[in-house]
Amino acid sequence: GITGLLIPLLLVLTRAQEKIPQAFSGFTQDVSFLVLGSFIFAAIMQSTGLDRRIALAVLSRVKPQVDQVIKGLMTVNIALSIIIPAAVSRSAVLLPIVRGIMDLFEDTPEGRRARGALAITGLCYFPMVGGILLLTAHMPNVIMAGLFEKELGYQLSYAKWFWLHWPILGLLPIMFLIIRKQLNVGGISVPGGTDLIQAEKKVLGKMSLVEWLVLAVFAVAVMLWITEPQHKIKTGLATLIALGVFFAPGLLPTPWKTLQNKTIWGTWLLLAGALSLANAISDTGLAKWIADLAGPVFKGQHFLVIVVGFIVFTALVRIFMLSNVAAVAMLAPIVLSLAKTLNLNPVAFTLLVGNFDTFSFIVPTQVTACVIAYGTGTFDTKTYSKVGIPVMVATLLYFVLIMMPWYAVNGLPVWGGYVTWR
Repeated sequence: GITGLLIPLLLVLTRAQEKIPQAFSGFTQDVSFLVLGSFIFAAIMQSTGLDRRIALAVLSRVKPQVDQVIKGLMTVNIALSIIIPAAVSRSAVLLPIVRGIMDLFEDTPEGRRARGALAITGLCYFPMVGGILLLTAHMPNVIMAGLFEKELGYQLSYAKWFWLHWPILGLLPIMFLIIRKQLNVGGISVPGGTDLIQAEKKVLGKMSLVEWLVLAVFAVAVMLWITEPQHKIKTGLATLIALGVFFAPGLLPTPWKTLQNKTIWGTWLLLAGALSLANAISDTGLAKWIADLAGPVFKGQHFLVIVVGFIVFTALVRIFMLSNVAAVAMLAPIVLSLAKTLNLNPVAFTLLVGNFDTFSFIVPTQVTACVIAYGTGTFDTKTYSKVGIPVMVATLLYFVLIMMPWYAVNGLPVWGGYVTWR
């Protein structure tokens, strides 16, 4: 959070942005209010226990086998991505549940493999990958969408983002097979079956009237997001309208102070600061300057060489960076500017590079959610990279063979030239 506040401050002090409103532009964009509203929604759901209820409801339906529980965690993360708009928050919600399952295993080779697999997948991989699907589920999505609107005048609505990215679901079974093989968890049973999950469900009891109310109002917010092209109400404003219903006097029994403490303000401040940084990288001409330096390296190359080459380059650079949000904030304006230099579609090129950044799975310190998983002490960096590198290779192939043609079918051919985003 402090980093997010210091970014605009440094922009002003260094005279990169001389006007304070310009330096803090990320704090006033519609997408930043969309995310803040989503964070407050998540706080409301956490205060009612709705997030845990959804997670336990899915996990209670899987067989007591480690690989089946991993499938359940995959599904849980996709479900949670609808209501919890940050990978690190989804990881935090699942941490006590996953820890409870891991504690059932004894300290044997099989047990250690099972614990490591559950931590890597449930707390790291799937919270990250599940976020690509929905605009509000992953902070880099918001950064890229905001950049497209500001720099290109091209708006990716909630519905349009989903339509462009639903094929990413096809990557999940491939990831599952790689994880199952590399971590060798096939056939390992969960001691005691899923009794722990059933016991947790009993503690929660039946859904309360408040929980149903929360679901209903959130469903209205989602419908407003999806139908934005029809009613023309921006998603950020629509989110605030839905929240206004929640805070009608006497409607929600949870006091604001409770929700205030559960809202992840620090992540929002970081996001808004990152948006300000992304704007400054473009406004000051830095993105163009770096793109002009990189341009000659790729100039005249086939578009596949450019796309794959730049993805591999950024993957190597990301080894030394912790935050996925900060990385995309810095990279996206440069990639967008480079697209102009190389006459590539800027939206498709930026999405391919920015989305691949989500799969930075070489070392755990590349992603905050994966640091949470690493903190469980159930796996080492060698085990992590043993799974992560094959997943990254499979993802690169999937992006080239599936996602790139899909963008083209939807009017965003990466090879079609700079003006094809129009």
